Amino acid sequence: MAASAAPEHVERIVIENCSIATVDADDTEYASGHVVVAGNRIESVGAGRAPEGLENVVRRIDGTGHLVTPGLINTHHHFYQWITRGLATDHNLFDWLVALYPTWARIDEPMVRAAAQGSLAMMARGGVTTAMDHHYVYPQGTGDLSGAIIGAARDMGVRFTLARGSMDRSVKDGGLPPDFAVETLDGALAGTEATVDAHHDASFDAMTQVAVAPCSPFSISTELLRQGAELARRKGLRMHTHGSETVEEEKFCHELFGMGPTDYFESTGWLGDDVWMAHCVHMNDSDIAAFARTGTGVAHCPSSNARLAAGIARVPDMLAAGVPVGLGVDGTASNESGELHTELRNALLINRLGAHREKALNARQALRLGTYGGAQVLGRADQIGSLEPGKLADLVLWKLDTLAHASIADPVIALVFGAAAPVTLSLVNGKPVVEGNHLITADEDAIARATRDEARRLAQIAAGA
Repeated sequence: MAASAAPEHVERIVIENCSIATVDADDTEYASGHVVVAGNRIESVGAGRAPEGLENVVRRIDGTGHLVTPGLINTHHHFYQWITRGLATDHNLFDWLVALYPTWARIDEPMVRAAAQGSLAMMARGGVTTAMDHHYVYPQGTGDLSGAIIGAARDMGVRFTLARGSMDRSVKDGGLPPDFAVETLDGALAGTEATVDAHHDASFDAMTQVAVAPCSPFSISTELLRQGAELARRKGLRMHTHGSETVEEEKFCHELFGMGPTDYFESTGWLGDDVWMAHCVHMNDSDIAAFARTGTGVAHCPSSNARLAAGIARVPDMLAAGVPVGLGVDGTASNESGELHTELRNALLINRLGAHREKALNARQALRLGTYGGAQVLGRADQIGSLEPGKLADLVLWKLDTLAHASIADPVIALVFGAAAPVTLSLVNGKPVVEGNHLITADEDAIARATRDEARRLAQIAAGA
């Protein structure tokens, strides 16, 4: 690939002698190649060693035994759930929510910050360079929860989208959350707009963006959906929610709205190329066609779907129809590992249990879901998600020459089918976040202690309520 022009005197990082999976439109790969990073951009990618005569090379890395890929992109998560892991482990979605909502409604700013640090640390250490959090629990008087989450991502050094969520349909209105756990319609809209105005960055190399994200059909009013869509489009923002996750949700929508989730979302302005939805497990042919026709994206969360017995999403059919699909960890109360790189493998394996069997997904399709697919879903495919000159320097150097992978000849198959690979180096915006399989932007042990302490404090508060 041709080099892109870089400003004079920009500092460069050179990675050589590595396998490369660019995940570009042609799935270009190099058995032994180089990547040159200039500042926060990818300057060149190609076969063999880097060009001679490069100036201001501050670091040169021998990538022998490694694979370089774009950084992984997480498209659905609930960071606060890090401090309620391991609870309600034998429940379906609705029962799980009813069991945990009363505890979640008692979170406060220190808890949310610690949980965000734990979630971000686990993802970043496993190759995630762009994270996303759908936070929708805002108890009154508990501090600046959105600011705490955004601050944690900034300190970790990862690129980040906060999907500012909301709930205004409680038990008294026929929803699932307890009455004290929701906002008013006006409060939710005002809180969302204030978060956007304070934190959203629309620039090419933005590190923080904000999306409008009412929670789900069984916890939000129709008016919140409609006015949320109007707010998002007035401000040029992306939109996110949960959709078609379970058969119980399908039944709920038919009973309450007289139609299925996809038709309901379309009636409220929630299909479009500025929208992505989490899960989308129970989609019929008409639903998939509607998503393809409108460009609506999907955050596929295979481990969480399995943990809550939600079902197997029709990912191969979505991809065949042209639906943008990325991967999501989902909240760590329904995916306790909190890692996205394991979702590459789980997406492939779980989809092979469906109708398409061994033809469902292959290793390169799984890698694309976790990289370029995620960039599409977040509306940033021109900036991240593939290794191409001019794109932002978000990339991962995976170590594949140890016992766990060394006998697998194909590096992409080793990464996807094999054990979780160590991260030798992760760059976000051209800056190291992980070195030698350890975070360098945060103290992992301190985060572990903080999350343990806040989890215990939350449990004590919930038990005494």
